[in-house]
Amino acid sequence: MDRDSLPRVPDTHGDVVDEKLFSDLYIRTSWVDAQVALDQIDKGKARGNRTAIYLRSVFQSHLETLGSSVQKHAGKVLFVAILVLSTFCVGLKSAQIHSKVHQLWIQEGGRLESELAYTQKTIGEDESSTHQLIIQTAHDPNASVLHPQALLSHLEVLVKATAVKVHMYDTEWGLRDMCNSPTTPSFEGHYYIEQILKHLIPCSIITPLDCFWEGSQLLGPETPVYIPGLNQRLMWSTLNPSAVMQFMKQQMSDQKISFDFDTVEQYMKRAAISTGYMEKPCLNPQHPLCPDTAPNKNSRQPPDVGAILSGGCYGYAAKHMHWPEQLIVGGAQRNRSGHLKKAKALQSVVQLMTEKEMYDQWQDHYKVHHIGWTQQKAAEVLNAWQRNFSREVEQLLRKQSRIAANYDIYVFSSATLDDILAKFSHPSAVSIVIGVAATVLYAFCTLLRWRDPVRGQSSVGVAGVLLMCFSTAAGLGLCALLGIVFNAASTQVVPFLALGLGVDHIFMLTAAYAESNRKEQTKLILKKVGPSILFSACSTAGSFFAAVFIPVPALKVFCLQAAIVMCFNLAAALLVFPAMISLDLRRRTAGRADIFCCCFPIWKEQPKSPQLAMNNNGMRGGRHLKNCNNNRTAQLQQQQQQQPAQNPLLEPRTAGGGAGSSLPAFSLARFAYRYYTPFLMRSWVKFLAVMGFLCAVIFSLYEATALQDGLDIIDLVPKHSNEHKFLDAQTRLFGFYSMYAVTQGNFEYPTQQQLLCDYHEAFVRVPHVIKNDNGGLPDFWLLLFRDWLSNLQRIFDEEVRDGRLTKENWYPNASSDAILAYKLIVQTGYVDNPVDKNLVETNRLVNSEGIINPKAFYNYLSAWATNDVFAYGASQGKLYPEPRQYYHAPNEYDLKIPKSLPLVYAQMPFYLHGLTDTSEIKTLIGHIRDLSVKYEGFGLPNYPSGIPFIFWEQYMTLRSSLALILACALLAALVLVSLLLLSVWAAVLVIFTVLASLAQIFGAMTLLGIKLSAIPAVILILGVGMMLCFNVHISLGFMTSVGNRQRRVHLAMQLSLGPLVHGMLTSGMAVFMLSTSPFEFVIRHFCWLLLLVLCVGACNSLLVFPILLSMLGPEAELVPLEHPDRISTPSPLPMRSSKRANKSFVVNGSRGSSRSSGSNNCHKAHHYHKDVNINDPSLTTITEEPQSWKSSNSSIQMHNDWSAPPTPPTHSHHPHHLNNHYMNNINNYQQRNEREPPHGAASSSNCGYAGPPPSYHKAAQPMPGGYGPPELQSIVVQPEVTVETTHSDSNTTKVTATANIKVELVTPGRAVRSYNFTS
Repeated sequence: MDRDSLPRVPDTHGDVVDEKLFSDLYIRTSWVDAQVALDQIDKGKARGNRTAIYLRSVFQSHLETLGSSVQKHAGKVLFVAILVLSTFCVGLKSAQIHSKVHQLWIQEGGRLESELAYTQKTIGEDESSTHQLIIQTAHDPNASVLHPQALLSHLEVLVKATAVKVHMYDTEWGLRDMCNSPTTPSFEGHYYIEQILKHLIPCSIITPLDCFWEGSQLLGPETPVYIPGLNQRLMWSTLNPSAVMQFMKQQMSDQKISFDFDTVEQYMKRAAISTGYMEKPCLNPQHPLCPDTAPNKNSRQPPDVGAILSGGCYGYAAKHMHWPEQLIVGGAQRNRSGHLKKAKALQSVVQLMTEKEMYDQWQDHYKVHHIGWTQQKAAEVLNAWQRNFSREVEQLLRKQSRIAANYDIYVFSSATLDDILAKFSHPSAVSIVIGVAATVLYAFCTLLRWRDPVRGQSSVGVAGVLLMCFSTAAGLGLCALLGIVFNAASTQVVPFLALGLGVDHIFMLTAAYAESNRKEQTKLILKKVGPSILFSACSTAGSFFAAVFIPVPALKVFCLQAAIVMCFNLAAALLVFPAMISLDLRRRTAGRADIFCCCFPIWKEQPKSPQLAMNNNGMRGGRHLKNCNNNRTAQLQQQQQQQPAQNPLLEPRTAGGGAGSSLPAFSLARFAYRYYTPFLMRSWVKFLAVMGFLCAVIFSLYEATALQDGLDIIDLVPKHSNEHKFLDAQTRLFGFYSMYAVTQGNFEYPTQQQLLCDYHEAFVRVPHVIKNDNGGLPDFWLLLFRDWLSNLQRIFDEEVRDGRLTKENWYPNASSDAILAYKLIVQTGYVDNPVDKNLVETNRLVNSEGIINPKAFYNYLSAWATNDVFAYGASQGKLYPEPRQYYHAPNEYDLKIPKSLPLVYAQMPFYLHGLTDTSEIKTLIGHIRDLSVKYEGFGLPNYPSGIPFIFWEQYMTLRSSLALILACALLAALVLVSLLLLSVWAAVLVIFTVLASLAQIFGAMTLLGIKLSAIPAVILILGVGMMLCFNVHISLGFMTSVGNRQRRVHLAMQLSLGPLVHGMLTSGMAVFMLSTSPFEFVIRHFCWLLLLVLCVGACNSLLVFPILLSMLGPEAELVPLEHPDRISTPSPLPMRSSKRANKSFVVNGSRGSSRSSGSNNCHKAHHYHKDVNINDPSLTTITEEPQSWKSSNSSIQMHNDWSAPPTPPTHSHHPHHLNNHYMNNINNYQQRNEREPPHGAASSSNCGYAGPPPSYHKAAQPMPGGYGPPELQSIVVQPEVTVETTHSDSNTTKVTATANIKVELVTPGRAVRSYNFTS
C-alpha cells in the first residue's frame, strides 16, 4: 500500500512540530486523524466503530484537501467570495414583505385559504367591510359614561373627525366620497328629485347618539338641500322626511307635475323612514335647535340616558338600522329589569367602503378620469383619510382640555393595524447595527492577547463576525431572488439567529487556530474542527428544512430562510474564513502584531531568564546555555524522563512554560478541564443536577398543560400608543367583531330556500351572536326579498278584488306596486317563453309556506335588487353575479323582466360580542365550523368569513401543526445525527435532551405569560436547531475521545466549552438588542422567548448533557487495547525512495557540522521563538514504546564497527525532532541500551553519542568472547547529517539538515552491497 495515500502522522515538512496535534492524536485520534484510528483497528491495537471512523476519515481527507487548496489560493478565494456574496446581497432590493394577517397565518392548502381564494375570485376582494372606530371611556375607571355630558363630548369629537378631508390626485376626498350609505332609487325624468334624495341619504354611522336628536348633527349634509317652494334649507337636524314628502307631493300635484311619489313612499315605508330625529329626546333640552316635537323639549330634568340606550338605538331607517346595545355600550351593568344602570365605554363605528367598492363607485365618474383610477389608488385614498381621521381626534383632544380632562377617546382603523403590522415587519436597522457592533466588540476583546500580540486573533475574529453578517445578508438576498417573501418572523429573528450560530463556527475555528503553531495549518484546522462544524450545521439546517412542510406561511417562510442562511454561513465558515486564516498566518509568520499590523514594527520577544527551572515540558521560550558538563542537570532530566507521568499528554503545564505560556491567562478550555468538568463529575453534583433536571421537566410538563393559545392583537401595537389603549378597552369592554356566513355556488337557491332559512336560523343557538329585540336574528337577504314579494302579493290581491287589474291588463287607477306585481306573476322563468298571462290566476309570488316561486326566482331577484335598493343594500348580501337591473315604470307595457344569472356567492351578516380572549374565540369558531360542516352535509356549500376566522383560525390547528412539525424536525435530527455520528444511542441522548428542553420552554412560557401562537412556534423550531447545534458539538468531542466516559467528558468539554459559551454569549447580545423595540410584541415574543431558549439550551447542554454522557454515554469510536487512556504509538509504513528523494527537513537544532562520536565539543546555544515546540513526543518509533527519547545532537555518525562494544548514549538538554524514521530507530535502540547498560560502560558528557544501529530484521547474536560478523543478513543504516543554521531579521531560525543514509546489505560469504539515499 502506498504510504502517501494514508494521512499518517504528519512530517515536519519545513516547520516545527505541533505539540497539540501530536497530543490530540493520542487521545482524540479520530477527531485529529481518523486514518490513524483505522490503522490501529486494522493492526489489532484497538477496536471500535470502523464504519464511523471510515466515514470521518473521508470527511477529513476532503476537508484537508479543501483547506490546502484554500490556503494556496487564499486571495483568489476571498476575491471570488466577495463578488458572489455581493451579488446575492443585491437581491435584497427585490425583497417583498407580507404584513397582513391573512398573508402570514393562513394555512397553505387549508380550508381558510381556499375560502378566501373563493371570495377573492368571486367578488374581487377578501374584505367585506372597513370600519373606523371610536371608543370613549372616563378617566376614572369606576365612573359611568351614561350621562348627557359624556355623549355631548362624544358628539363633538365625531363631528370634528368626520369632517376631515384629504387632498390626493388633485382631488379633495371626504367622508361622503367613501362611506357606506344606502342606495337611493332611480327615477325616469325629474333628475333633480333623484339628486335631492342622494344628497339627503347620509353615511351609515353606528353610534349611541342615534338614540337622541343630537345624532342628526352627524348626518349633514355638508351643504343644506334646497327644495323649491320650501322656505327652509333641509338638514337632518331639521328634517322630517314624511312631512317633506307630503309637502312635495302636494306642491307637484298643484303644479300638475306628474311624478311617481308612490315609489318614494313605498321606499320610505319599507325602510321605516318616518319623522327622522324630530321625535327623539334631546341630550340638552334647553338647546335652541332642539325640535318642539322632542319629548323632553325645555325639560329641566336631564334625560335618563341608561333607560334610553337599553335595547340599543335606531337610525333614521328604523327597519334596517338597529344598533344593538352590546355594539354601542361597553362594560354595562343592569338593574333587575335589565335596563342599563352603568356603563364604562361608548363606541361609534363609521362604516366605510372597501377599496373594491370605492373603485367601482368612482370608476366612471368625471372626478377620476384624469388620474388613471385604480383599486390601488382607491386603497391609498381610504388609508389616507383614516389616518387624517385619527390625527384630527388627537389634535382635538390637545386643544379641548375640557374633553381631555374627563375622558379618554381612542381611535382605531384597519389602516392603522396594517401600518403597525407593516412597521414591525421591517427589520430594525438600529437593532441590527447595535447587535453586530456588540458582537464584533465581544469577539475583539475575547480574542485579543495583550501579552502576545503576534499570536492574537482579534483581527481575524472581527473579520469572521463581519463575514457572518455578510453571508447572512447574501442568504436573505438569495431568498428574495427566489421569491420567498419576508415577514415579521424572518426580519426580526433570522438575522440574529444566523449571526449567533454563525459566530459559533467562527469561535470553533479560531480556537483550533490558536492551538497550533504550524505555518501550513489551514488544512489541519479544517481537518480537526471541520467535521464538527459540518455535522452541527447540517443537523440544524436539516431540522429547518424538515420544518418547511408546515403549511402556515409565516412558519414555512421562516424555516426556509433560516435553512438557506445556515447553508450560506456554513459555506462561509468552511471556504471563506479559512482563507482569512491563511492570510493571517502570513502576518503571524512575519512576527507582526495582531492589531494595526502594518503600523507597528515587528514584534521582538523578550528573552526569559536563563535561571528559570526547565524540564522536558517546560523548555519553550528558554535559552540553551553552553554547559557541557552539567551532570546534575542531566541526571535530573534523565530521572524525569525515566519516570513518566501517568498520562503525560494530559499533564498540567507548569506556570512558567508549556502550552499554557502561549495561551491567555484565562481560557475557557483550561477552566473546563481543570475546574468546571471535575466539579460536574462529583457524585453529589451529578445527583443534584439530575434530580433538578427531572424535577424541572416534570414541573414544566405540569405547567405546560395550562399554556394558553393566542396572540392578542393588543400585543401587535406599541404599548403606550393610542391604538394600544383602544384595543385594550375594546377587548375588555366590547369584544365586538363582525362576521358573515357565505353560501357558494353549485347550489340551487330557488329550490333550496328552506335550507337557507334553516341555516340562518341555526345561528340563533351560536353563543356571542347579537340578537334583535325579539331574541331572533336580523333578517338576511332572502327574508327581505321574500317580505318585499309578500307585500307586492298583498297589494296585488287587494287591487284585483277592487277590479283595478284583470287577467289581461291593468287600469289607470292601479298602483305602481300592483302593476309590478302583475308583471312578476306572469313571468315563467323560461328565456324562450318568458311571459304567460294565464299565470295571473294560479301563480303566487310567495306561497303559503313562505317559499318564493322557484321558476321565476331569478326574474324576481332582478326586480327586487333594483326597486327595493334600500333593503338590498342594508342586507349586505353582496350577491354575485350581481342581479340584472330592471327599473319598473307603471306606464311601461312590456311585461318581460330580465333573468339574473344563478348565484355563486351570497352572505349573511352577523355581529359578535363578548369575545375577550382566545379561548372564547376558539370555542365560537369551533361551534360555527361544526354548524358549517353540518349544513355542508345537507348539500349547502358554505363557510364563515370575518376577522375572527382570518386571525384566530390558526389556533384551531396550531397545536397539531406544531406537534407535527416538531416531530418532523426531531425525526430529521435523529436521522441526521445518527448518520453523522453513526451512533443511534448518541442520537437518542441528543434528542432526549432537546425534548426535555422543549418541555422546559413550554413550562417557562406559561410562567412568563407568553401564549402559544405562530411566533412562539417559530422560536420553538429555532430552539430545536440551536440546541441540536450545542449538543452535537459536545457529542462529537465525546465520541472521538479515548478513555472511559468520565475522561471523555473532560476532553469533550475542554474542546467545546469555549466556542459554545462564546456563541451563546454573542447570540444573547444580538437577541438582547431586540429589547429596544417599541413593540411589546417583539419584546415578549422574540426577545424574551429567544433569551429563554438560549438559557434553557445553555443550562441543559453545558450542565445536564455532560452528566448524562458520563452516566449513559455511548462507547467511544476507538477503544485502545494496550493503553486505557491513549492509543498505541502509531508506526510509519516503509517509505519508497522515489517518494522521499530530494526532500529537505527543518529541525530544531544548533549549527554544526558532522562530528565523530568521541567529540567533546558542545554547540552554541540559540534562541527559540515562542511558536517553536520542542517537547513533542516522537510518533515514528518502530518499537512503539510508550515514550520515546529525543536526540539532541545535530551531528550523528554510525560506525560500522562490529568489534566495538556498545557505548551508552548520553543526552544533552537540547531536544530536537528530526522526524526521520531511521533516526527514531536509533533513538529507540538507545533507549533499550540505556535501560540495560553493558557492564563497564563509561559515562560520557559528550554532546555526541555512538551506538549500535537498529535493524528491521533480527540480527545475529554476537559470538562469545568477540564481535564477529553476523551469520544472517542485516541492514546497516549509517546516517550522516549536516546541519546549517541561518538567522533572519524576523527573529526566526531556519535550520536546514541534509541526511546521507547508507544502507549496506551484508550476506555471509558475499560482497557487501551499498545503497546511498539522500534526503
